[in-house]
Amino acid sequence: MSLAAGSIAPPMALLAELTHRCPLQCPYCSNPLELDRMAAELEADVWKRVLDQAAALGVLQVHFSGGEPLLRRDLEELVRHARSLDLYTNLITSGVTLTEARLASLIEAGLDHVQLSLQDVAAENADRIGGLKGGHRRKLDVARMIAAADLALTLNFVVHRQNVANVPEMIELAAALGARRVEIAHTQYYGWGLLNRDALLPSAEQLHVATAAVEAGQSRHAGRMVIDYVTPDYHATQPKPCMGGWARRFINITPSGRALPCHAAETIRTLRFPSVQDMPLAEIWEGSEAFNRFRGIGWMPEPCRGCPMKEEDWGGCRCQALALLGDAAATDPVCTRSPRHDAVQLALAASTAPAPEFAYRRNPR
Repeated sequence: MSLAAGSIAPPMALLAELTHRCPLQCPYCSNPLELDRMAAELEADVWKRVLDQAAALGVLQVHFSGGEPLLRRDLEELVRHARSLDLYTNLITSGVTLTEARLASLIEAGLDHVQLSLQDVAAENADRIGGLKGGHRRKLDVARMIAAADLALTLNFVVHRQNVANVPEMIELAAALGARRVEIAHTQYYGWGLLNRDALLPSAEQLHVATAAVEAGQSRHAGRMVIDYVTPDYHATQPKPCMGGWARRFINITPSGRALPCHAAETIRTLRFPSVQDMPLAEIWEGSEAFNRFRGIGWMPEPCRGCPMKEEDWGGCRCQALALLGDAAATDPVCTRSPRHDAVQLALAASTAPAPEFAYRRNPR
């Protein structure tokens, strides 16, 4: 059921997925298995119209992402337009194609921040995970280049059972590279990450050791570097408020223009997500059926409906409920109150077997 226009708080941030093309092949990528082709990507003028509408709606931040957004030759044009609208601009990148000249042009266009991904601290394992030989060395060079330019830098390490032992070294590397923030983010199991879950999901003991390492790092680097920590839901007893709640804080635009409440929402095949080419952003955010389907608490089944946490976790993750139970409207099975919490236990049990080979992410054809 739709809510009255104007009664819904605006999103804080827009995630602009400019392309699904990427030089890396990370097996934990949250992009969908059915990737958008280059021919379907929105043109710069359409993206600029989306940015205009986002600013008018009340969005404060735009995160240029992908795939690899640096593969868009018009990235500077989009950054400059976002900056003209007084939007805070963040580039989420693998960095492997970034040159000093390109960085200078992005800074001149008004870029505020770079989030650079690394796959590990050990070059051989990092290159194996990312599927690009020499990628790790290139990333280190790029991190130093960004720091030397005095541009705000966040390093993002996606961790899983095949690199999680190196969390202490990840934190120290981030500090040595001059990062202002480091994210130690356990894999979230959507897209290619879900396909590779049995190769990626850490054990409870691995999670415990990693958490202790993060807490020690947070104490050691307090006041000098922020350390964010994202834990894997499967080991939790209470679900996280996914994306701050369905269609509450974020809006995601795919390379071909579909508007989503979160980057994995298209896995819910029963919902039709509108395109920014057919509908204004404000109308999508406030009035579309897909955005209102799981917004708030009215949709919730029991035990969520009677739970005192319902306006804190907002029922958990709809895509996770779908992935584990086949029902996006079910209680997130991560919750111990869920009648289907056994689905999480079965997934954890499967992850104790020897890790299978990665099914690497492939570029759209």
